[in-house]
Amino acid sequence: MQESVSLAPYTTFGIGGPARFFCEVTSEAQLLEAIHFARQQKLEVFVLGGGSNLLISDAGFNGLVLHIALDAPIQSAASGPFVDYTVPAGLDWNTFVLHICEQGISGIECLAGIPGSVGGTPVQNVGAYGQEVAETIQSVRALDLETLTFVTLSREACGFAYRQSIFNSTHRGRYIVTQVTFRFNLTATPNLTYADLTRHFAPQLATGQPPSPLEVYHAVREIRHAKGMLLVEGEQDCRSAGSFFKNPIIPATTLTHIAEALQLDPATIPHWSVADGQIKLPAAWLLECAGFRKGFILGAAGISSRHTLALINRGHATAADITALSDLIRQEVRRRFDIKLEQEPVQLGQ
Repeated sequence: MQESVSLAPYTTFGIGGPARFFCEVTSEAQLLEAIHFARQQKLEVFVLGGGSNLLISDAGFNGLVLHIALDAPIQSAASGPFVDYTVPAGLDWNTFVLHICEQGISGIECLAGIPGSVGGTPVQNVGAYGQEVAETIQSVRALDLETLTFVTLSREACGFAYRQSIFNSTHRGRYIVTQVTFRFNLTATPNLTYADLTRHFAPQLATGQPPSPLEVYHAVREIRHAKGMLLVEGEQDCRSAGSFFKNPIIPATTLTHIAEALQLDPATIPHWSVADGQIKLPAAWLLECAGFRKGFILGAAGISSRHTLALINRGHATAADITALSDLIRQEVRRRFDIKLEQEPVQLGQ
C-alpha cells in the first residue's frame, strides 16, 4: 500500500492529481485484502485499469485507488467449432487481440489498438469498426463488493448495450472484474462492414482473397494511427482518452430541427436508425457543424488534428483545461441543435 501516488502517469491523458492511497493488485487475495483495508479506514475505492477512458481531477482522489495488474497465463479450451479463452483482467487488451489474430481467429480483430486492459473492456462494452466486445464475451469473473465473494456472471447477466453494461450503469461500483472468458467461433470470418476497412481491402477482395484476422488487425491499427487514435510515444495527438463524446441517440424527428438550423436537406444528415423511432448521430459531425474542427485549440487543451472527437493534452494541460474545452463544446452543440452530448471517459474527482 502506497500513499500520495500521482495518477497522471497511469492515464493516457497524462493528467491527474495524487491518490491518497494506492495499491497495485496482482492477485485476487490481494484485492480482498485491499478492500478490507478500505472499509476499515472508511475510504472510497476506485478501480483503475489501463487508464485509457479516464479523466482524473487535478486534486486527485481522496481514497484508495486499486490498480488492477492481475496477470496469469491465458487459458484456452476448445469445444466443437468454438474455443474459449480465459484471460486475467490486468492483461493489455491489444496484446490479447494480437494473440487471437495470430491464431487465425476472428471476433475481435476490429478492436485492435484500443488502449487499456482486458478487465476494462466489458465495463464499457468496448466497440469499434463494426464490432463490440460483448459479441465474444462468454462470462466475467468479478469480486462482488456486496457479498465480498467472487462470482461468475454470464454474458446475459452483464446487460450489455451500446457502450454500456451493468458494471457502469445499474450496478456501478458493485463489481471489480478479475477475469474475462471469451468464446470464439472458429468458422467466423473477419468483419469488414466498417467503411474504412471496406475501402482498405477492396483491391484484395476484388481478387477473391479475403483478408486474414491478422491482416485486419494491422489494417485497423493503421487506420487508428492515421486518425490519431493509436497511442504512440511522442505524438501529441495521442495524449487523449479516445473519443470524448458518445454518439447521441435522439428522436428521428429532431433531424428536421437540425436541418433547419443548418439549412440542409434532412436526408443529407449522416445518421443510423436504432429502435423505437430513434436515430444515432455522429458526434464528430455535430462538433464540426458547431465550429469545433480538427486542430481546434483552447489554451493547453485542444482537439486532435486527426480526429474530431479526441480532446487532447497539448503538453501541460490540466483536468480543468480539458473540462473547459468540453464544456464549451457541449454548450455550443446544445445551443445550436438542442442536443446534450454525453462524456464518454469516466470522471474521477471534482
